[in-house]
Amino acid sequence: MGFGDKAKRAGVALAAFAATAALVFFGNGLAPHWPLVWFAPLPVLLFALKRPAWQAGLVALGAWWVGCLNLWGYFRILNAPGVAWFADFGIIAVAFAAGVLLMRALARRGAVWSAWVALPALWVTFEFARNLWLWPHGSAGCIAYSQLNFLPFLQTASLAGPWGMGFVLMLFPVGLALAIHLWKPAKRQAVRILGTTLAIVVALLIFGAVRLAIPQSGPRVKVGLVASDTVKGVAKPGVATERLFNQYAQHAQDLIARGAQVVVLSENLGVVIDPHLASTDAIFQGIADSTGAVLVAGMTHPSSGVSHNQARIYVPGAAIRSYDKQHLLPPFETSHYKPGTSRMFFHAPGQAAGQTWGVAICKDMDFTQPARGYGRAGVGLMLVPAWDFRVDGFWHGHIAVMRAVEDGFSLVRSARTGLLTVADDRGRIIAETPSNAAPFATLLASVPEGHNGTLFLLLGDWFGWCAMALLVMVLARLWAASRGIFNGSKSVE
Repeated sequence: MGFGDKAKRAGVALAAFAATAALVFFGNGLAPHWPLVWFAPLPVLLFALKRPAWQAGLVALGAWWVGCLNLWGYFRILNAPGVAWFADFGIIAVAFAAGVLLMRALARRGAVWSAWVALPALWVTFEFARNLWLWPHGSAGCIAYSQLNFLPFLQTASLAGPWGMGFVLMLFPVGLALAIHLWKPAKRQAVRILGTTLAIVVALLIFGAVRLAIPQSGPRVKVGLVASDTVKGVAKPGVATERLFNQYAQHAQDLIARGAQVVVLSENLGVVIDPHLASTDAIFQGIADSTGAVLVAGMTHPSSGVSHNQARIYVPGAAIRSYDKQHLLPPFETSHYKPGTSRMFFHAPGQAAGQTWGVAICKDMDFTQPARGYGRAGVGLMLVPAWDFRVDGFWHGHIAVMRAVEDGFSLVRSARTGLLTVADDRGRIIAETPSNAAPFATLLASVPEGHNGTLFLLLGDWFGWCAMALLVMVLARLWAASRGIFNGSKSVE
């Protein structure tokens, strides 16, 4: 092979690497441009089908890894060491490269339909297993979250959660790559692969459009949100916390005067020790009793040597209840707080047997549980105090919106250094404003509070388990093909 041929081959490898890396970089991450992700794997897949395995693996690994550099700055903001970024995204890149190589091996042995589902099955198996056992951040980081603004496709979450969305996002470019690869030597097969791929995507988008056209059931409730970035950390116990709570209380009263039936304050506003708890509760319970509105306030509550990141719920004429955050952010919270274990339900005021509301805190919504438990209990409105890191306001705030789509409830999420967000159970943002819009940012909106059942709510993580089973079948097919048991024709190289 001459120097010119080597240079040309190197140029093709570099182009595939750069194209996929750029599409991942701009298509995924904290501010994703969702259409790019649908095509991000395609350059590497086309390259892999034509080149030796070692080249395909290296280009796939490097492209996905470099594409994830869009989150390097975020890791630094979280004070995570550089090695954490290399480890976390290196593992993700290895999973992608393994899926590409599995697809390539099957395609080149003639097992084209197995090749079609190989990468999606491996990718979803990886994301699902990471969510269950390997990752302290739940489903955060799933490729599905690149699609939060693509509402028709987002409705797929009501069927199969992030696992179904991730599967389709990988299936689509594989279908395109195989169709292009097979077009000349096996046009009929290429058309079948392409047609089936497009039919699945079109069917899901039609389902999404129909679901968006059907209004959410139930009456509407007027919700208020308050958040402030004026205090950078958690207010110290005593005077500082009492002053801050009184300021929040004043803005809550203003929202109630404008019609708010429930007001959600942000997460972990201040430390309230037992000697001060009664006076703090008196501030908010007094407003609830005098106005008939519900208030939810986030705070740290140390008691008997144990601290909880807590939301306290003030319902008019009812005993004060509390919810302890279940999923803590490492290392900031895991070293300070004990996680909670129970969900918190209550009925809308004046409706003893009426619509059920629920409470969670920030990172709880990164996980499919406890949100699914709330949905199965018929919750129609989730009230979520939160605290983000400014740069992740859209991404992290809207991860919670996917829980609303999955589990059939509306979402009210009030985040410090983030966004105040009200969304319905279709993922539509009804109202939103940044927490730094004013010294005390407020938001008032009307949102449906009716609960709607979904397939994901009924069957849970069914698609994650199906992806695992499909991966086993694909690996068995590869084993059979490599031993000549599979009688398909060898793919044209």
